[in-house]
Amino acid sequence: MSTPLFITASRIFDGEQFLTDTGLIVEEGKVTTLLPATERPAGCRLLILDDATVVPGFVDLQVNGGGGVLFNNAPTLDGIRTICNTHARFGTTSLMVTLITDTADVRGQAIEAAAEAAAQGLPGYLGLHFEGPHLSLARKGTHDPALVRPMTGEDLAALVACGRRIGHAMTTVAPENVTPAQVRALVDAGFRVSLGHTDCRTADVGAYVEAGASLVTHLFNAMSQLGNREPGLVGAALSEGAFHCGLIADGFHVDPVTMGVALRAKRGPGRIFLVTDAMSSIGSDETGFELNGRRVYRRDGRLTLADGTLAGADIDMLASVRRAHRMLDLPLEEALRMASAYPAEAIGAVSKGRLVPGCDADFIVLSPDLDLRSTWIDGECVYDATAAGNAR
Repeated sequence: MSTPLFITASRIFDGEQFLTDTGLIVEEGKVTTLLPATERPAGCRLLILDDATVVPGFVDLQVNGGGGVLFNNAPTLDGIRTICNTHARFGTTSLMVTLITDTADVRGQAIEAAAEAAAQGLPGYLGLHFEGPHLSLARKGTHDPALVRPMTGEDLAALVACGRRIGHAMTTVAPENVTPAQVRALVDAGFRVSLGHTDCRTADVGAYVEAGASLVTHLFNAMSQLGNREPGLVGAALSEGAFHCGLIADGFHVDPVTMGVALRAKRGPGRIFLVTDAMSSIGSDETGFELNGRRVYRRDGRLTLADGTLAGADIDMLASVRRAHRMLDLPLEEALRMASAYPAEAIGAVSKGRLVPGCDADFIVLSPDLDLRSTWIDGECVYDATAAGNAR
């Protein structure tokens, strides 16, 4: 057994509130105790973080790539490892690697890589998110229309077979191309089903909620909008308490005013949580990349196809938290919850997103200015910004 680690800092955010004069004990990769900082038990290693703030590591349910790797282009264990390592540099300790609409062959490769990552307990890997191909052509966004299609029996069988092999399993589908019965089969196989890339009417949504759909993918983007006579998926997402809704807070996908309205309007218990929808550009200096044979251009914080269609996002989770906190004037506690506790709840990752006894010791250390100092997964430091800076 390893020696327990006793951590003290200016503040510790346990997922609900900031604690001062508090020590955090980590043992065997888990948070075991929170107690007054003056009551350090004998036999513990001591980590004193002075003016820093310790917060739960971020949980990102939609990560397409990072470090120059796009998962569609590298559906391998090494690809997943690079993506996880890259996002750890920005505070993400658990992520769902996301496969954008592609061929059945690429899907099969992605499943095997994800199953291997889950079996190995790859640090940072939480699960696999299939975003498509069973979407609406009318709301395809950057997804290749030649690959968008209805869900067949073979498609359903392939997903059902992998649902409990790949860690947490999630898929984004559109009612236009997936039936409620198929959604129920996916939920029974261990999937969290999210509605997105759809032009559906609000009246169409109820059957999918009854079948077990419980999330909405990147709220406002690539979906039927809230109107005065037809509320669309946006209206259903905000009014249906069962839905947890991802939100891209880069300032390009959704206007800050609209974000604020949604946060005030959302009915619980489902929450709005942050996703990055990050592509391979994060943590790299690349100026563009290929997706399904089409060029994606990186300019001024945006990723677009040649026609200007947004193609994922060029933002990391720590930057998303800062934007939500400062741009939306959210309390820091709520911005942090949107990046940790809320997505963990949405996907059913009960050991993530909080620093309370029994939870995984996944946390990050922030400066008073919200700069990242270090990232820890299962009680081990996987990224030290100071050491990385000295190495450059």
